[in-house]
Amino acid sequence: QVQLVESGGGLVQAGDSLRLSCAASGRTFSIYAMGWFRQAPGKEREFVAAISGSGDSTYYADSRKGRFTISRDNAKKMVYLQMNSLNPENTAVYYCAADTHYINFLSPSRHNAIDYWGKGTLVTVSS
Repeated sequence: QVQLVESGGGLVQAGDSLRLSCAASGRTFSIYAMGWFRQAPGKEREFVAAISGSGDSTYYADSRKGRFTISRDNAKKMVYLQMNSLNPENTAVYYCAADTHYINFLSPSRHNAIDYWGKGTLVTVSS
């Protein structure tokens, strides 16, 4: 079992940066691939980024490449999402997710197979 708790959301202005954090419970954090998703008001959930258990592989949604960076600290059981040059279209609830199969993050058809989800943290970007 893994419990995930996101933090770091808030209200920022367009152009600002924000770092989200996700704290995980459990003794074997490094076996879990981790990812971030988001859901904007009135829209479906969408994938943002994922990182393998060791941290040596990352994967991003095309639209987030270059501005968003996912990282992890296995010793601290933490995963992070650094978001730069934010714009109002980035306003959403951001969710942390974990699964032992990295491949489940790499294809939209497999996202529903991801085992563990946090409750989300709200990011609001004002123009």
